[in-house]
Amino acid sequence: MEFKLMPGGAITGEARVPGDKSISHRAIMLGALAEGTTRVSGFLEGEDALATVAAFRAMGVDIEGPEDGEVTLHGVGLHGLRAPQEALDLGNSGTSIRLLSGLLAGQSFACELTGDRSLCGRPMGRVIDPLTMMGARIEGVEGGRPPLKITGGQSLQGIHYDLPMASAQVKSCVLLAGLYARGRTSVTEPAPTRDHTERMLRGFGYPVSSEQGVIALEGGGRLRATDIDVPADISSAAFFLVAASIAPGSDLLLTHVGVNPTRTGVLRILELMGADITLKNERVVGGEPVADIRVRHAPLRGIEIPADQVPLAIDEFPALFIAAACAEGRTVLHGAEELRVKESDRIAAMAEGLTTLGIANEVLDDGIVIEGGTPGGGVILTHHDHRIAMSFAIAALRAEGEIRILDCDHVATSFPGFDAMARGLGLQISTLAD
Repeated sequence: MEFKLMPGGAITGEARVPGDKSISHRAIMLGALAEGTTRVSGFLEGEDALATVAAFRAMGVDIEGPEDGEVTLHGVGLHGLRAPQEALDLGNSGTSIRLLSGLLAGQSFACELTGDRSLCGRPMGRVIDPLTMMGARIEGVEGGRPPLKITGGQSLQGIHYDLPMASAQVKSCVLLAGLYARGRTSVTEPAPTRDHTERMLRGFGYPVSSEQGVIALEGGGRLRATDIDVPADISSAAFFLVAASIAPGSDLLLTHVGVNPTRTGVLRILELMGADITLKNERVVGGEPVADIRVRHAPLRGIEIPADQVPLAIDEFPALFIAAACAEGRTVLHGAEELRVKESDRIAAMAEGLTTLGIANEVLDDGIVIEGGTPGGGVILTHHDHRIAMSFAIAALRAEGEIRILDCDHVATSFPGFDAMARGLGLQISTLAD
């Protein structure tokens, strides 16, 4: 599948983007391991989150749905999973494989975790190392890549782990393994990362402490079923936040968006660039802060992105690179090495696409320098990365020529229906079969 976009247009109207992917994954995982029945609403029915559902079904958990974002999980308790009959195929989902590595390290049975070509190229040493320190036996292929083979029946011991780089997935992996470990498991973060795991563990009645960058829990507790209302995903909202900011005449309201302070770097960075963003109807839903976000067109300017905002906007940088491409002046990003080990090397992939559109840029080891201008047209390669595809789609609003984006099948991993919603809000997008 590919996208074809005609230049120009404005973004107007009101929309609710799909549910938060990070929270959807965690709701399935903890609901499956809780005692009792958990009901989830607003669940993201994208391929990544559905891979997590399929994995727990394969391990004997009775899951009804998803249907219109509603999922009912009949939890089996922390020790109620059964050995799957075959390897768990997690598709393109890095969140699934890293978090499940932690949960499965403490099970009595052996299992194998695998995925598609992209996932099997991603490094897993960052979770293998701390899990091995805890007593797990987990092996990858060359360079610690999937498939991962986890040996069951290991006795895990709580550890203190200093994260070498800010990563919510690695933090969550260690904490989830800690549920099965003797004693206390704690993690120190070099910078704050998304805290959905900690919030949701508390929502399921499991005590977690967070003090001065150290997150800790004691093993041997229980999860009690609860109901989860998943807010709209700010990572998906980011494409339209940027789109409305760069396109003259735009005025957009995005409803029920999760505004967890560990995820709102995209809002702060856009505001520093001069964006016109207003939060309305702020509230707390199921322990997660939520708001309606109004964004209107405003002239953006290039900035040096503050280091403390980088971990809080790590998934939104492809969209932010488009904002930088349409801004006046230079935008500089440092400290974003994490972008090189996402679904693609997002620094290299975005730089390649920006160059195709005539936007001057310089790739750095840990970031990029982007000179603002006016994008041209051209053919974009996505490198099998959903966020690359959606980012260059919104670039068309300010482009001087037609943009074609190849290999857009992966968009459904995080944002099913993106093209239809974008068209309804004013993007001149059509979808072509391969």
